[in-house]
Amino acid sequence: MTAIIAVALTLVAAMGAAVVGTHAPERQAVTLSVYGLALTVLFVAVQAPDVALSQLGVGAAVVPLMVMLGIRRIRRDQRGEGLDGGKDGE
Repeated sequence: MTAIIAVALTLVAAMGAAVVGTHAPERQAVTLSVYGLALTVLFVAVQAPDVALSQLGVGAAVVPLMVMLGIRRIRRDQRGEGLDGGKDGE
């Protein structure tokens, strides 16, 4: 069991470095999702299934999705397209 924990910790460390080393926001969100999966594996390895399930839902799915939606919204606003589809005054 100790070897599995060591492998999971190494995976988490590698994925954490990958998240920090990624510069493009979209790629960073995807890398963050994979990092969440690595943390889920670690939590399962240390026999914390409830924490692993929470991490899987929030850290691997919801947070990266919110980041991607935020990036999309910011880029849409920068292009001048608002909620009205870019039609000013209509």
